[in-house]
Amino acid sequence: MPPEPHRFSRVAEDLVASLRRVPSEDPRGSRRRPSIAIGLLIDSLKAKHGIGIPTSEQTIRDKWPEIVGPANASYSHAVRIDERGRLQVHASHAVVRNELFLNRAEIVGRIQSLPGCGAIKQLRLSQG
Repeated sequence: MPPEPHRFSRVAEDLVASLRRVPSEDPRGSRRRPSIAIGLLIDSLKAKHGIGIPTSEQTIRDKWPEIVGPANASYSHAVRIDERGRLQVHASHAVVRNELFLNRAEIVGRIQSLPGCGAIKQLRLSQG
């Protein structure tokens, strides 16, 4: 197998193409990258974006009736986790919101005991 020819810089390639009055081999702004197998590409994208891996938010949503009890779960739901580790919870009834507020330390402890949810530090309760 013959050795691979020398690769010139993009500037040199463009200069030669301009002098010969032929279009450049690659469009401007594109980069040549080595090709990789599609299976490896898909696996790396799945890992990068967490596809197929349960998130802590989904774990909390699935276990919400067990965390706060079925009566409170029917009037509240976990919305999202912000970058500071606070779980945003919407409660549709003032009594339920007050119940969650009074028991927030216990609720955070239950959440932290779930796999992958140890980063939750506090609850943020709002009407919703």
